[in-house]
Amino acid sequence: MSARASYQPGAAYGARVHREGEKWTLVLVRDLRHPPQKVWAALTDPAQLREWAPFDSDQNLGTAGTTARLSTVGAPSPMVAETKVRQAEPHKLLVFSWGEQDLRWELEPQGAGTRLTLWHNINKGFISMGAAGWHICFDVLDALLGPDPLGRMVGPQLMGFAGWQRLNVEYAKQFGVEPPSFGPPKK
Repeated sequence: MSARASYQPGAAYGARVHREGEKWTLVLVRDLRHPPQKVWAALTDPAQLREWAPFDSDQNLGTAGTTARLSTVGAPSPMVAETKVRQAEPHKLLVFSWGEQDLRWELEPQGAGTRLTLWHNINKGFISMGAAGWHICFDVLDALLGPDPLGRMVGPQLMGFAGWQRLNVEYAKQFGVEPPSFGPPKK
């Protein structure tokens, strides 16, 4: 049986919400089995991003000042956003925007591995969906850097996956929000 066929994400963990007024930021922390150099390459190299991230990049994101086009994968209609890498400290820190959302990636050595922290400002109505999606993306990232890659799991295909649906509900409960369904959040 392939790694993907047997894959089931673990329980919701390592996530919290930081609130400043109406601004919500999802904070996800994950300990990966791989050194910061390998994780950095997976966060910045377009070829590696295509294997695990919910967007494609037309440029390497590893240099501050780089302008890149990020294309959302699996969107019903093309969603392309231009971004400028605001900060890039190799193997430590990466900051850029994805459309109207800011992403801050922090990497800390943890023994032979890396503690990866993502700060992602996201609409409150989608925060549990975002946590569930990133949870699975991080699992796919960790597997990509190891011997048994899972293959990219994003977009509508992912939302139909029972593991994602379970995580969406678990994270919503943790954050004290209603879990959204596949449509826009209720107002």
